[in-house]
Amino acid sequence: MLLAYCYVTKVDGRRSRRACLLANRGQCCFCRFCSPNDSITLEGNHVQPSMRIQGSLPPVEVVRLGLLSYRQALRVQQAYVKRCQAGAAHALLLCQHPPVYTTGIRQKERPPAELERLRLLGAQVHRADRGGLITFHGPGQLVCYPVLHLASFKKSVRWYVSQLERTVVAACRSFRVEASTSPHTGVWVGDNKICAIGVRCSRYVTSHGLALNCNTDLAWFRHIVPCGVEGKGVTSLSVELRRDVGVDEAVPHVLRAFADVFRCRLADAGAVRS
Repeated sequence: MLLAYCYVTKVDGRRSRRACLLANRGQCCFCRFCSPNDSITLEGNHVQPSMRIQGSLPPVEVVRLGLLSYRQALRVQQAYVKRCQAGAAHALLLCQHPPVYTTGIRQKERPPAELERLRLLGAQVHRADRGGLITFHGPGQLVCYPVLHLASFKKSVRWYVSQLERTVVAACRSFRVEASTSPHTGVWVGDNKICAIGVRCSRYVTSHGLALNCNTDLAWFRHIVPCGVEGKGVTSLSVELRRDVGVDEAVPHVLRAFADVFRCRLADAGAVRS
């Protein structure tokens, strides 16, 4: 096991040694208790430097989960959140879901008859502990769940949501799709939403995230008011480019944009069975 020690300067000028980091899969990132001014020593094998060292970038592990149910994805997120809160590396979970409608904490419980109507369409229905209102997830939609400790980036949820929006705008631009933000959360092409965003942040560790429509069947959105925004539509990369753009094609664009916008270093963990 690899330990990193930070030397913290006390009020009286003396310095104390504290083990604050454990290696995780050969990569390390400094825990939230260290300040950028702490001096660091490492013991053990070579470690990739953390963002805490000037000029370096925080590592983020990319985890490809494939197609899994929304309930399974929640369990996986919870495991990675606990891991991150314990001081382990950040993660970016990528997946797709079978058809599911999810509601956020800003929304009152929907009438049972309406929930049953959505289930009869062949979709699951879940109430999530994220921000935002009702939305749809399904095959052909790239769902990204960043599990980041904002102490390694910036301790601001508003900043974090803005960075997610900037990431998607940059990814769309790489496809030559002119997307933008608006007063409504998410990313838009004109009056049509191409990406929904809903997050949770607990003790500065993020969960939930974004859903980018690639070649999603947009007919599912006709049965709801997406994200509670009246008079707006939905779109996808496939609709905008007038060709089929699948999730696999979109992933590299989103990863490059995420690394650039968040100024982090991505390390691919490959496919992981939930």
